[in-house]
Amino acid sequence: MSDPRYQIDVSVETRYLPEQSQPEQNRYVFAYSVTIRNNGLLPAQLLSRHWLITDGDGHVQEVRGPGVIGTQPLLGPGQSHNYDSSTLLATQVGTMQGSYQMVAEDGHAFDAPIRPFRLAVPGALH
Repeated sequence: MSDPRYQIDVSVETRYLPEQSQPEQNRYVFAYSVTIRNNGLLPAQLLSRHWLITDGDGHVQEVRGPGVIGTQPLLGPGQSHNYDSSTLLATQVGTMQGSYQMVAEDGHAFDAPIRPFRLAVPGALH
């Protein structure tokens, strides 16, 4: 059972960006909007991110870095942080998953998981 002091929930919405993609060159661009919500009992700060981006051929790109979009948001209980970003795939479908590395006000470090989500060109999956 997880500790109620450290509860970060992550939700993601995706969309294909045809105007930035070049299918003839195997370049498919997807935007994603992330909401990070602190449902825990203590304030917590997002320190870094870790993504695994997998294309339809099974090739995995690993991304690590500080914060999100240049920030390391501090979220009080009940607060959320939203941001938009994008990624490039060489195939029409793929997935992303990962985690945010957090630290609570009491100094406890923990990971906030990002469940796998699908990236897909509309009509690519039957």
